[in-house]
Amino acid sequence: MNASGVVAVTGATGFLGSHLTERLVQEGLPVRLLARDPAKASRFERVAEAIAIGDITDRRALADVMEGADVVFHLVSNFRSTSDLPSRYHATNLEGTLAALDVAQAAGVRRFVHCSTIGVHGDVQHTPGDETSPYAPGDLYQETKVLAERACLERAANGGMEVVVVRPCSIYGPGDLRMLKMFKMLARRTFVVLEPCDANFHAVYIDDLVEGFIRAMRTPDIAGEAFIIGGPHYVPLREYIEAAARAVGAPSPAIRLPYGVMDAAAGVCERLCVPLRIRPPISRRRVRFFKNNRAFSIAKARERLAFVPKIGLDEGMRQTVAWYREQGYLR
Repeated sequence: MNASGVVAVTGATGFLGSHLTERLVQEGLPVRLLARDPAKASRFERVAEAIAIGDITDRRALADVMEGADVVFHLVSNFRSTSDLPSRYHATNLEGTLAALDVAQAAGVRRFVHCSTIGVHGDVQHTPGDETSPYAPGDLYQETKVLAERACLERAANGGMEVVVVRPCSIYGPGDLRMLKMFKMLARRTFVVLEPCDANFHAVYIDDLVEGFIRAMRTPDIAGEAFIIGGPHYVPLREYIEAAARAVGAPSPAIRLPYGVMDAAAGVCERLCVPLRIRPPISRRRVRFFKNNRAFSIAKARERLAFVPKIGLDEGMRQTVAWYREQGYLR
């Protein structure tokens, strides 16, 4: 096993990857990065020991990044895109993870930290969920993340390389563009709430999540373990939306529609649009944002990793909106 202190990061230019890479650099650790977009990767040219440009299934690029590494953070993921081909989910989330595991083990990597998702638990039936809650994926993205996580845990059981799985809650913070549409709609008073909007929602601020990954890298004797990393508390979804509204200086959303009607409409849109590779204006995934229960305990991370989230929802929302405004995304 390597003891170089070198850290390799796949998906280094993504929202999580860029924040984690910045933290590693701040701590003086030598980093080796895998990225698909050379323009985005250029921001790290002066601080990275090496940057490889390639797809996650490109084993040569993976070998260039992982050669001599002590720890690998595997963050690449094909997040949900309704218009994407099913094969792309499998290629990135499963085949890419298998390739990363193989190359890391061949390179003598000591610890492989895999980024999974609380989505592997789907709609949690018993509140709060924890690491022992059953797998219950609700879409192809979640299904392939389950397969990838299982592959990681099987590799850990076979020995030869320490593998640790991190399941982040819903990530937000400066640099996140996936939730920007919600903030824009709230600011314009056009955000639609699907009632009853009483499901639970568990978010985690990006800096807290990065701290969780750092602790997953450094804590001894956790090989083969999975950890849920979330913010201090889960809240009813309506409180999450209201916190975002407060951050942009908007009132609580006034437009409210019944969930069942919109779910049916989303199904029709997908049946019409997906075969044509058109992004549906309404998707069942977005509609189910208002229904799925995502309440989790972070007790295991608190106990085993000594993880303590520091940023509450209102402060995190304030900092996120401040960044959007600095970048010109919000007025």
